[in-house]
Amino acid sequence: MNESETSTNNSGQGLLKAAWWIAVIIFLSKVAGFLRDIVVANYYGAGVVSDAYFFAYQIPALVIVILGGVGGPFHSATVAVFSKIVKDFSKKPDPDVKKLFNTFETFSVLVFLVLSLLCFFFPKQIMGVIINADAPELLNLAAYHLKIMSPMLVMGSVLGLYYGILVTYKRFLLPNISPSMVSFGIIAVLLITKGDNSGLYLAAGTTFGCFLQLILQSPAVRTLGYGFKPSFDFWHNKNFNELLELLFPAFLSSTIGQLGVYVDMFFSSGLKEGAWTAFGFANRIFQFPVGLLLSAILVPLFPLFSRLVAQKDEQGVRHYFTKGVGSLIFAGTYLMILIFIIRTDAIRLALERGAFNSEATLMVSEILFFITISIIPYVFRDSATRLFYSFNDSKTPFCIAIACIALKVALNWILVKPFGINGIAISTTLITAFNAVSLGLLLRKKISIGYRKLCFTVFKILIAAAIAFIIGDTVSIVWDKFIPWNMINGILKLCIIMFTTGVIYIVSSFILKIEYLKDLKDRIKAKWKKA
Repeated sequence: MNESETSTNNSGQGLLKAAWWIAVIIFLSKVAGFLRDIVVANYYGAGVVSDAYFFAYQIPALVIVILGGVGGPFHSATVAVFSKIVKDFSKKPDPDVKKLFNTFETFSVLVFLVLSLLCFFFPKQIMGVIINADAPELLNLAAYHLKIMSPMLVMGSVLGLYYGILVTYKRFLLPNISPSMVSFGIIAVLLITKGDNSGLYLAAGTTFGCFLQLILQSPAVRTLGYGFKPSFDFWHNKNFNELLELLFPAFLSSTIGQLGVYVDMFFSSGLKEGAWTAFGFANRIFQFPVGLLLSAILVPLFPLFSRLVAQKDEQGVRHYFTKGVGSLIFAGTYLMILIFIIRTDAIRLALERGAFNSEATLMVSEILFFITISIIPYVFRDSATRLFYSFNDSKTPFCIAIACIALKVALNWILVKPFGINGIAISTTLITAFNAVSLGLLLRKKISIGYRKLCFTVFKILIAAAIAFIIGDTVSIVWDKFIPWNMINGILKLCIIMFTTGVIYIVSSFILKIEYLKDLKDRIKAKWKKA
């Protein structure tokens, strides 16, 4: 075995260990987000105040989650550039690396400070662009919330850079656990104040949580040797120019992608009160398991992609991409059938209390069904996007995102009138599928992936999933026929269905010889022998 192969194998073993740790960490973070949603639903339900908050939150969320979060443009561009220029990750950074860090942070703070001030002084005008004019109460409340949350824009841009630096140095803990600080901030403020009629404490808790998130990240970044010192070397720094060449198309791509959310907000603002809140709850329930999967596998994979591309190791890139995508689809398909079966009961158990009633439960359940259909294209899209970034190509995802916006407007126009908020969920799933297929086709210009084998494996996965779904759904129907509903019986039902579908899915996968399950079995055997 040559040195390159040994390095690749070591990378693979490190990737597996990182994925398990990240899965645990993100699960805890997702639990924090789930508890936040329970508290928010209890105090605000699904009405005009919660709608206003979630409308306003989309502005800072663009920076906190979409642009600055793990997988966002700031994180992705930082990983792609710093992974190549840092010579020794065990030592303090060289002066030119520190200068690049300081230049980028200075640039980010200046740009987003301007945007933050605009949100503070002109919130009503900004929210008026994305809220239907026929909803004045919603507009006024949303503008009030945006003003309170405007400082988050500056903090979010810095967080994205910090995420990128920490992931580059394989410090996966903080980038994945610190987002829970926003949830803890909201929970703490609402439990102390018991909520209010305008949503003031909800918006203030969100801003407070973001500040906690930044405070948690800063010491770890300084420990690596990246103390902040303003630098205005914007024009003569070659590495900074390369970083911007990656950042701006990716920034525009993510912004264009977020425009799809703003399109949805505009169409939903004319629907009944609570529709947008229900859509948000459904989307976050969907993101709970799917986001866990994506982050656990793709966060450690992305730096590996970048290094393998830099080494021109096409075989290594193809191997880890197909293995990562296949593993995501295998796990994601099981999640899909599980959500189909238990979604209403799970929402009822988790959220239906206080101001959140049975009507809201059914609305969230219907939306969740249509969003969940998109799991397979969703995980492929995110995987392919990161591979494009590894090739220093963020223009292709950007161009596809533009096409998706135009298609999104058309689909919403067609589907919202007959299907209401469910029409937005259906259009979201169709757009995700279009995006994934487009990226998959264009990725072949970069590297030969071997889609035929991957598609055949996916076909077998779907057969195993169909068998598990039929049996699990039958158990659910029979249970409802003979067992009365209460919280204890509901929890027991969910546990039985999860266990039954899981066993059937695994057994079916073994019979169909799905390779990802075989890999898992081999790893368990190897661990058992070592023990």
